[in-house]
Amino acid sequence: MSDGNYNRNLLPYRDYQSGLRAGRAQTMSRAISLLEELLADTSLSVEQREQLLQSFRQRIAE
Repeated sequence: MSDGNYNRNLLPYRDYQSGLRAGRAQTMSRAISLLEELLADTSLSVEQREQLLQSFRQRIAE
């Protein structure tokens, strides 16, 4: 009778959840950097840019 470890060792190793989290983190950081670039091209003041970035960071984290 098997204890379960034998069967588990036959399955292929797939670290899907870790890759998914890494991809989401990379996408969020890229989105923030692109927004910073877009805001740099506008005529907004520095305070307004920072306020928009802070609001975007809060909304994207939800």
